[in-house]
Amino acid sequence: MSRPTLTISSKNYSSWSLRGWLLAKLAGIDFDEVAVDPEDPSVRAELLLLSPSIRVPCLRYDDFKIWDTLAIGEFLNEIAPQAGLLPSDRLARARCRSICGEIHSGFTSLRSALPMNLKGDFPKFKIWSKALGDIARVQEIWRECLETSGGPYLFGKFGMADAMYAPVATRFRTYHVPLDAQCEAYSESIYAWPAMQEWIEQALQETESFEELEAEF
Repeated sequence: MSRPTLTISSKNYSSWSLRGWLLAKLAGIDFDEVAVDPEDPSVRAELLLLSPSIRVPCLRYDDFKIWDTLAIGEFLNEIAPQAGLLPSDRLARARCRSICGEIHSGFTSLRSALPMNLKGDFPKFKIWSKALGDIARVQEIWRECLETSGGPYLFGKFGMADAMYAPVATRFRTYHVPLDAQCEAYSESIYAWPAMQEWIEQALQETESFEELEAEF
């Protein structure tokens, strides 16, 4: 079998790349990274939410491509069940899939209003009113899961749900979104995960900049 590869784009701006990369790290597979050219028009369209589809991340495994983040997570759970990407309890797995599906297909106002930008720091950012509902819903999900599992992650230990919501935690920090104590502690736990620290360190070294994602409203 050939060595798996994961195609990603900007580590500073690409929330979907972060999700796929964290899932691969969590699964414990050895893989090579392939970074697409940030100047590629299709990549720029994805980062600016102007593309009808998302091509990254894309996992190539044994010459087979898997390009949807949820599909990548489910596939990795099958080939590395010992990693525990999904909870072992059937009902917890159903909830995990539900909240992963919600972040995968929803929260469009949050995505538009607060684009991922790990190098950004916007303490006076004006949050659109439509995004406030999404922010409240994310915190509701986090509280419900943490109260059920006991933390420090959504289902006890770091798993697929945490990888899916990790970019949201970065958005909250970049734009100084007020969080309650429980959600703030969870966000700190996300940042403390070693793989997350590795990604952030590499993101801060990137030189590419997208003007449209750097404006503070």
